[in-house]
Amino acid sequence: MNSRKYVIGIDFGTDSVRALIVATDNGDDIASGVSAYTRWSKGLYCNPKLNQYRQHPLDYIESLSEAIHSALCKCDSSVADGVVGLSFDCTASTPCLINSAGTPLALLDKYSENPDAMFILWKDHTAIAESDKINDVAKRWHTDYTKYGGGNHSCEWVWAKMLHSLRVAPELQADAYSWVEHCDWISALLAGDTTPERILRSRCAAGHKAMWHAEWGGLPEKEFLHKVDPLLDIFDGHLFSESYTSDVAAGRLCPQWAERLGLKEGIAVGVGSIDCHVGAVGAGVRDGVLVKVIGTSTCDITTAAYEVIGEHTVRGICGQVDGSVLPGRIGFEAGQAAFGDIYAWYKRLLGWSLRCIADMPDLEDRILGELTRQAEQIPVTADDMIAVDWFNGRRSPDDDPLATGQFTNLSLATTAPEIFKALVEATAFGSRAINERLADEGLRIDTILAVGGISKKSRFVMQTMADVIGVNIRVVRSEQACALGSAMNAAVASGVYPSVEAAQDAMSSGFEAEYIPNAERHEVYNKLYARYLAIAYRK
Repeated sequence: MNSRKYVIGIDFGTDSVRALIVATDNGDDIASGVSAYTRWSKGLYCNPKLNQYRQHPLDYIESLSEAIHSALCKCDSSVADGVVGLSFDCTASTPCLINSAGTPLALLDKYSENPDAMFILWKDHTAIAESDKINDVAKRWHTDYTKYGGGNHSCEWVWAKMLHSLRVAPELQADAYSWVEHCDWISALLAGDTTPERILRSRCAAGHKAMWHAEWGGLPEKEFLHKVDPLLDIFDGHLFSESYTSDVAAGRLCPQWAERLGLKEGIAVGVGSIDCHVGAVGAGVRDGVLVKVIGTSTCDITTAAYEVIGEHTVRGICGQVDGSVLPGRIGFEAGQAAFGDIYAWYKRLLGWSLRCIADMPDLEDRILGELTRQAEQIPVTADDMIAVDWFNGRRSPDDDPLATGQFTNLSLATTAPEIFKALVEATAFGSRAINERLADEGLRIDTILAVGGISKKSRFVMQTMADVIGVNIRVVRSEQACALGSAMNAAVASGVYPSVEAAQDAMSSGFEAEYIPNAERHEVYNKLYARYLAIAYRK
């Protein structure tokens, strides 16, 4: 008889959901399943020209079931019997308007095709006007509710998005009662109670994306929200004052979902969290360790003891929240709004003729490989061209969704590999700017841990980053650090381990590679980086 205990870490990404079954005794990956969102993959409800990105709640429900079944089908039946808990991470801020029963409005027939009734994906930038209004009021209010969010409430965050939906889709106001983050709704759904006032809200999502802080008793006061826009009065009395760290159980798996997923009724359902924060847990984040989740964009996560940060607030990042990463520590988030997306843009740009003129679509996938091969051979000099990495706005340091990318020193002699090299260096310069802001604000960064697709696929990008920043970078072995981090949280929420740190010690995957800075190149990059700053931040 199999007496091992297992947990399931569930990672809701931008395009799909992944379910990872992990053994709690040593962190072995037992099986995983992935399911792409059907509607999202067809581009439904999105309008990239307007920076509108919406996801239907049915995509989450259907893909969650498919991913878990896919993983369980690869295991002996004893594994399902041994699962003691599951937990989630989701993109954020990905909120949705809900009715008094906690049902996302898009699940009501009359709003089923209304994008503003759906979950608004993290990278949706339609709420710039609303975020500007929130920030303007906050700077003149007796309490600056943005101060623990880097001094800014982004258009990517919950209050701006919910206000935008109420403004542009007034028909929703009749049923809008509250709002919910994706990570909170999914845990409440599986626990069988989505009543807005009873949902256990994630400390991570609330603190980083909704201006929640214990200093002012939770969310911003109703008078502040009314000043921003009286439409926000809809939520008065229907939200929450408490939030919970991800080592807590949000509830127990209800009979309906136990049957649907093929798991035991009553196992622990953990409080959800933001994907990059949980990825940092899976990677092994500690004080002095910065975890970079590197993909289409980046998220940078670290922690510090209370006595290190004290009452100080770090400028221009995406927030500092007590317990958002590791309970009992302050968690810090920063990031770049575009990283791998920039390389993908350049590949599409160069591939246009192959696709449309020469009808050679198979060659486009070889473009980045050849660009990398040739860019690696180009010497680094202090006179090289400079690119600025703000192709999707600037997230950190100092949020500006309207910032744009740029090039300097282009000439008739500039080659495609030289441009690619400059783009790779620009993304590394953006990463260094974040590190330096954290260091300037008193946070020690001794080591960088990297997770995400690019950290495993491109030695050129990773070595360039190490050379630019001047810090060793270790690549985490796990292919699924976010799902592994959620599994660690589930192991604590289900009582297997007493703390997240204990779960990390037992279930860590270790490292597969390390990039050590080249001292000579680092000296040259110091000069290029100074030029980058002068160009990027000139007034």
